[in-house]
Amino acid sequence: MEAVTDHLGASSSGHLQWLGSMPSLRRPTLIAAFEGWNDAGDAASTAARHVASSWRCEPVARIDPEPFFDFTSTRPSVRLNSDNQRVIDWPSNELSAARLPSAPCDAVIVVGTEPQLQWRTFAEQIIGAAEVLGVERIVTLGALLAEVPHSRDVQVYGAAADDGLRSELDLTPSSYEGPTGIVGVLSTLCRDAGYPTASFWSAVPSYMPGTPSPKAALALVRKVCTLMQAPVLTKELEYRAAAYESELAKVVAEDDEISEYVGRLERAWDSNVERTRQQQSLTLDPDKLVAEVEQFLRDTN
Repeated sequence: MEAVTDHLGASSSGHLQWLGSMPSLRRPTLIAAFEGWNDAGDAASTAARHVASSWRCEPVARIDPEPFFDFTSTRPSVRLNSDNQRVIDWPSNELSAARLPSAPCDAVIVVGTEPQLQWRTFAEQIIGAAEVLGVERIVTLGALLAEVPHSRDVQVYGAAADDGLRSELDLTPSSYEGPTGIVGVLSTLCRDAGYPTASFWSAVPSYMPGTPSPKAALALVRKVCTLMQAPVLTKELEYRAAAYESELAKVVAEDDEISEYVGRLERAWDSNVERTRQQQSLTLDPDKLVAEVEQFLRDTN
């Protein structure tokens, strides 16, 4: 293990707290996901945490939450530890890393909560860490609400700003203009810093917006496996995805209106109408789809 301080220099960011030591990584890919606006059904953050756990990633750094969160909006929580002492748990954004001997490159995983403040400075912390860790490309994960049936395969959208990654991963460039989240800001600033960047988003049924979707998370995990050419244990996530689909089927069956709506989505999907619409929307940035859903929900409340 190499000491992190051996690598620190002018590129180190002021709000990044290194955790003592880190592995020597081979051409690592950084994969990032954040809870919040970019994370319908908790799919992206669940996928990132599952991958990090499966690969046995070790924490290497965390971002100090103090400059980036409004604690009246995202409140810390208090708990009692094993010594019956009160401990404060603050919003967390942590970087972990793993060697992947069977893969062509190693991994750095960033997972946490979308901040409320100083997004450019927040992104600079991740870019600074990427430089220290020798990261060669950056991939962000997200999830959005969409008109898709829970009973069919999860649609994964992809886009890339780099010509090489677009060709390698068969992705399209983004032409979106409008509101964005931390995923969009991070992707753009990483691109401007010279990193090849790509983004993958899974679709979560819009009629169950508050329900965690392990099925959408599983689709992202599989996309990451393909990207990294590295296996991930998914049996536990597959079990949760199957239970999720079964539970949603029961909920839908008990509501005639939702049942009719889902039936229409399934028929459209099976006749390739829905599939064609989704393929055409690959040229759109997922941020636009998220913004449209947010506006729809505001208009109907």
